[in-house]
Amino acid sequence: MTRSRIAFIGGGNMARSIIGGLVADGYPPDRLSAADPSAQQRQRLEADFGITTSGDNDVLARAADVVVLAVKPQVMPDIARDLAPAIAAATPLVVSVAAGIRQDALARWLDYSGPVVRCMPNTPALIQCGMSALHANPAVTAEQRELATMLLSATGSVVWVEEESQLDVVTGISGSGPAYYFAFMEAMERAALARGLPPETARQLVLGTALGAARMANEAGEDPATLRANVTSKGGTTAAALEAFEQGGLDALVDRAVDAARKRSIELGDALGED
Repeated sequence: MTRSRIAFIGGGNMARSIIGGLVADGYPPDRLSAADPSAQQRQRLEADFGITTSGDNDVLARAADVVVLAVKPQVMPDIARDLAPAIAAATPLVVSVAAGIRQDALARWLDYSGPVVRCMPNTPALIQCGMSALHANPAVTAEQRELATMLLSATGSVVWVEEESQLDVVTGISGSGPAYYFAFMEAMERAALARGLPPETARQLVLGTALGAARMANEAGEDPATLRANVTSKGGTTAAALEAFEQGGLDALVDRAVDAARKRSIELGDALGED
């Protein structure tokens, strides 16, 4: 797989995170390239990772086995249409990390019936702790699925979904999810401050608790319900707090939040897919 030539169209934060993760994992920099209109961005990518860069999308796409579309959704229609001749010539695996752009729209703009993988990453990918969900069209081979998995694993964990519509649910869980945890941490900090803890102490307690709970959930090999039960003594302080959550309708509130994000993802996908 380290022989595949991977070209990134767009050299922004998401492309940098994937490139940085690949290079850190030992992927040869001379097999990586990135196109970006900003000379400053190109210089940074060259200096930081030792890869080839260009201001010409077409040149890099024509020489690639994998083309990663890492541009803003609003400019994707124009970028894809301009790339269509190069994609037709190279017949690469196309990987899109542009939020909301559906595969049928991308295939139409590219005029391409070849292999396309759509990815829904999240912002912790920027520190190689991301969670990405991928969906492949029928033209993607088993080897290309492995290649896409390797590509996005450079930014964290990867799961595959069988139905593209499931990516709208993914958006409501992992795509928007980091903001939910940040909001919860904000609320905990405010509660601590209201009860007299100094700001720095409140921040340390909240962040340390969040990190420890996440690591336990990831490493303990038990589901969240079991972990919660293990730290909840009948009649104790944790039980009192959890009862307050239950009385406040936490489960229903989370369900409504996730569904609101899912519905908005569908709306944005409809709007972004228009010609």
